[in-house]
Amino acid sequence: MLVVLCAYANHFQNYFHFDDFHAVVGNLFLRDLRNVPRFFADASMASSEPTGATYRPIVTASLAIDYWLGGGLKPFWFQLSTFLWFLVQLVLMFFLFRRIFDYADPHPSNLWTALFASACYGLQPANAETVNYIIQRAEVYSTLGVIASLLWFAAYPAQRRRGWYLLPAIAAYLSKQPALIFPLILLAYVFLFEEDAGRKNWAAALRATLPAIVVTAAAAILQSVMTPKTFNPGAISASMYRLTQPWVALHYFKSFFLPTELSADGDWGYVPGPFSGEAVAGYLFVAAMLAAAVITARRRETRPVSFGILWFFLALAPTSLMPLAEVANDHRMFFAFVGLVPAVFWSLRLLLFRQTARLTENRAWLRAGVAIVALAMTAAAAGTWQRNRVWESEESLWRDVALKSPGNARGAMQYALMLMNRGDYATGLPYLEHAATLNPYDYLPEMNLGVAYGAVGRDADAVRHFERSMTLAPHSWDPHYYYGRWLKDKGRLAESQAQLETAVRMNEKAFAARYLLMEIYSQQGNWQALDVLIPETFRLSKNDEVAQRYLAEREKRRQTMGTAPAVGTEPTVGSTPEAVLQSAVALGRAKQYEECIARAKQALAMRPNYAEAYHTMAVAYIALHRLDEGIQAASEAVRLKPDFELARKNLERARALKAAQ
Repeated sequence: MLVVLCAYANHFQNYFHFDDFHAVVGNLFLRDLRNVPRFFADASMASSEPTGATYRPIVTASLAIDYWLGGGLKPFWFQLSTFLWFLVQLVLMFFLFRRIFDYADPHPSNLWTALFASACYGLQPANAETVNYIIQRAEVYSTLGVIASLLWFAAYPAQRRRGWYLLPAIAAYLSKQPALIFPLILLAYVFLFEEDAGRKNWAAALRATLPAIVVTAAAAILQSVMTPKTFNPGAISASMYRLTQPWVALHYFKSFFLPTELSADGDWGYVPGPFSGEAVAGYLFVAAMLAAAVITARRRETRPVSFGILWFFLALAPTSLMPLAEVANDHRMFFAFVGLVPAVFWSLRLLLFRQTARLTENRAWLRAGVAIVALAMTAAAAGTWQRNRVWESEESLWRDVALKSPGNARGAMQYALMLMNRGDYATGLPYLEHAATLNPYDYLPEMNLGVAYGAVGRDADAVRHFERSMTLAPHSWDPHYYYGRWLKDKGRLAESQAQLETAVRMNEKAFAARYLLMEIYSQQGNWQALDVLIPETFRLSKNDEVAQRYLAEREKRRQTMGTAPAVGTEPTVGSTPEAVLQSAVALGRAKQYEECIARAKQALAMRPNYAEAYHTMAVAYIALHRLDEGIQAASEAVRLKPDFELARKNLERARALKAAQ
């Protein structure tokens, strides 16, 4: 533990990265501990990005606690929390390894074999990709829960009837979904170490594992029900993703021994075809390893090797079968390497000391083995220290990605953003253009090109790229937000307001867009819209500081200038179509549908082709069961704005209600 602490001593101030920004930095729900119970009921609170929200309530709750302990977004407290649980995992791994080693061949040397195996895992540079990545504490929690449940099951057989050993596994299920593979790992353990791996003993092993299977099935159903429909794993081709995974598994296996290709965001793609050289190499690797698992399962003294190989592949199975956006990801090795470590170290022990008597008869073998392992661990510790330096800041991380993964469009884009944050737009723009070339159908490089060109005063290019980003991602809110922010900076408030309101409609938790809207409404004197937006923000975030500030300013204005007109009164002469429509929406929410329709018509009088106004009218008509008028208004909204998904859904609903009459 002390050696691992020394290797990670330079990582405690490392910054937030990748998904940390939407799951931690931009997640306002973490800032109030009173939200912790809600995390177990509403998975959408796990992220400010709907497509990134998944059901991991224990992880989200732990992040809220770290925010409270640190009094804000202070990386030290988040990194310390993850690291302490990582140390606990190493301790439990030692006891688990010692137990299975003693089963295979009882000997005092097993203590040292288990100790070296656990230390090697703790110092493995590939695991630094997980320990440094704050939101991927989910890997630590889920792996720790699986190890703890297995150790509890093995060490306290008398307690199995009560099922207490399943408690850590349940915590693992609520941390990350790959932990749901636990019953199969448990089945492998029982079959190999308790049922003597006989062909006729599968049934007995299955019976011993049945409680875990039942509880895990219930947890899997809960995960399926609680995961928001907005979650998008992001794979392009499910079949090609799965065909690539044997090749990826070979890469992971190689990285255990030679972790020279670690990249926080690699440029791995699908194999060229199902019978390409890479694919066939992957198939042969998997077949050879599984054959080794079968062969080593036949003899008692080699079963730790079999168990470790099976753990390696079972741990990779969930992310291999579920098509994800990234074909390979270094943090996926964390769970799998728990199995690879005992398989490798027990193989070394058998190789160096084929007879246990050699441990006492030939000390030279012992000294040589210890020296080799110590040298390898020193090199691993140095590698971990270096990976910690890479994860220190956004710029250091993306510089490493850009160098190691030149085919990664996101890496080029993110490094460009780091350069632009320092004001170096001249160097950053070519990287953005390169990213757009690598992935011409990704809206993010286009959106950031809009930001970059806007910053250097090339307004026409900025507008072109912003509009293209919205075309490429018609259901994403962030292009509208960044375009609106740029329009606001240019003083084009009405256009900015329209873009920001669209962003909020597409994602009500887009707080950055809400804050800019509050500023615009306040500058315009659009008090009706502000009076709607502030309570909406409080509904989403009870103690939102920005909303409180604008509410205080609003109350101060009321006291000094008199009460502002209530929602529902006629719009003032200076009102914009957006402000009028905002009041129409507020009337609709208050179930004042006739008044809502009248106000929406006022907005249409000011802007005849206002799709959002037609949609607001359609919603009110449908609520009044005036379906013909609702269908007509919704159809017009879709005609004016073909990518208006909400209007399309309401049109379908109105037609369904009409058909049912």
